[in-house]
Amino acid sequence: MSTGKKDSTLLIKINGDEKRAFIELCEQSDTSASREIRRFIREYLVAEAKNSKK
Repeated sequence: MSTGKKDSTLLIKINGDEKRAFIELCEQSDTSASREIRRFIREYLVAEAKNSKK
């Protein structure tokens, strides 16, 4: 899985309270919301690829 150049945008709708809480937690962990969402997507893709090989 490539972690190369970021050249695309993903627009999502999320509850405002959840967004604020997520950003606050990210800041407390010295990370960004974007970084954590990208990490989630990469991990999800790897897990799904493993599941599809079964």
